[in-house]
Amino acid sequence: MDKLDAMQIFVRVAEAGSFTAVADQLQVARSAVTRQIAALEKHLRVKLMTRSTRSLTLTPAGAAYLEKCRVILNMVDAAESSLDEEKAVPRGRIRLGLPLTFGLQRLLPALLDFAKAQPHIDLQMDFSDQRANLIEEGIDLSIRITADLQPGDIVRTLGHCRLLTLASPSYVSEHGSLRHPDELQHHECLVYSGTNKGATWPYRVEGQLQAFPVRGRIQANNGLALVQATAQGMGLTLQPDFIAEPFLQRGEVVEILQAFESPPLGIYAVLPSNRYIPHRVNVLIEHLAGFLGKSA
Repeated sequence: MDKLDAMQIFVRVAEAGSFTAVADQLQVARSAVTRQIAALEKHLRVKLMTRSTRSLTLTPAGAAYLEKCRVILNMVDAAESSLDEEKAVPRGRIRLGLPLTFGLQRLLPALLDFAKAQPHIDLQMDFSDQRANLIEEGIDLSIRITADLQPGDIVRTLGHCRLLTLASPSYVSEHGSLRHPDELQHHECLVYSGTNKGATWPYRVEGQLQAFPVRGRIQANNGLALVQATAQGMGLTLQPDFIAEPFLQRGEVVEILQAFESPPLGIYAVLPSNRYIPHRVNVLIEHLAGFLGKSA
């Protein structure tokens, strides 16, 4: 049994949570994957996974072994990537974490172009607005849109986006346009629930950044859902420009409080803190930076 091959298959199964999914990825029979894991467990003399008809979970020993495998495989990958860099041929797998709406609306065309241009790279895209633990989840690169980076984050800035306060024309007609952010507390606000912060919206007033409390019946962890509700006259929302633009162009929403700027959000490429960054990942980062620079 080739130990590195066995480790790679074990990591794939652990990340996918499925023998069948890995067999499909490798285009082999499911039984071939299960035999590899069984042989690995026999070699190590420890049970790595608990299987049932519906789920697969790691044992404590399996979870510990998974982290060690990732470190070892990363070192092997670093050695091989250094040779690939010399030959300028990016290859291997990239697992990429993407915010749902921005990933689909803005980045997907660039990622498909990248996949066409780099036939030796396997691109696994995970779309979610939930903040991922890159190391635990085996993600090579995550694109995040945020005003608050976490301590220890290793990042490259790819761009910025503006936050716009939005209302529907019908809402403005019925309730009037706001003259100051302190009036938000008297209005129905549609709040993004994807952060742990309290319900406040930030604005610069006379050069000073202030947080204004907001309230509302409807919350969601996806900005597109909130802008759709805003377009139906259900309240006000504060959302990034890339979500708002199609609705603004169609006249379904209008921008309000334009005299009071909200601080922009950064668009970042976030990297695992404990890994060598392979050449293929750097190539992808450069591709996305170039794409966002052109589309800014």
